[in-house]
Amino acid sequence: MKRTFAPQVTLISGASRGLGAALAEELAAPGNHLVLIGRDALALESVSAICRTKGAKTTALVCDVSDRADLETLGARLDTAGLYPDLVISNAGILLGRTEGADLETRDAARAVLSVNLVGAIGLTALFLPHMLEQGRGQVLFVSSLAAFAPLADAPAYSAAKAGLLSYGLALRQALAPRGVTVQVACPGYVATPMARRHIGSRPSEISARSAARTIIRGVSRGRAVFGFPSALYGLARLSLLVPERLWWWACARLRFHVAEDR
Repeated sequence: MKRTFAPQVTLISGASRGLGAALAEELAAPGNHLVLIGRDALALESVSAICRTKGAKTTALVCDVSDRADLETLGARLDTAGLYPDLVISNAGILLGRTEGADLETRDAARAVLSVNLVGAIGLTALFLPHMLEQGRGQVLFVSSLAAFAPLADAPAYSAAKAGLLSYGLALRQALAPRGVTVQVACPGYVATPMARRHIGSRPSEISARSAARTIIRGVSRGRAVFGFPSALYGLARLSLLVPERLWWWACARLRFHVAEDR
């Protein structure tokens, strides 16, 4: 069922660049207040400035969602300002995995990915659910990935985090629906972002961040529990666990990749 999509206060994590920045710019309009959070203050201010030229009010706050103290500070600052998001887009994420010449990602890389992409997303959302439940309305969107359905051999922790986010989102949707809070999960494929440039290998059907942002906004407005794109890859990903394992491995052989190391 299509829903009226007109949040007054929208919080977007990972808003300093890439998909988060594109979502902010697409949602920027008079009457909207965007709370933009990320780890890069200068980049956040640049995105905020663009959003303000489109008539939106903005509040930009530096926050690492994997840091519990940062999250508590974020909640306190927004409470003091009287800003209570009625739409939370949990988009912040990092890509780490197998580096060139290695057989597997490191333990530290796995821990970092799970801390940001899964634990951080859950912690961020938990800040705002009490107010949403008190008001009897609100929306939460988790940005997962097609890797939630089709795990990537070269990024196991990333795949696990995205699968966990999908399961968490669906469970939360069922739990909160009777209270008026809608929870959704978006599962994009390859999106051209600065983070994606760390992925050294084939990225079939890659789309721009702006196109992905528009598709996500349409999906949210329609109230879908789970939606993914591009449609062909989404369909293949959903079927991946139903086909014989060796056939799937063969199909994915050309998608093997490594992640560029930090320089």
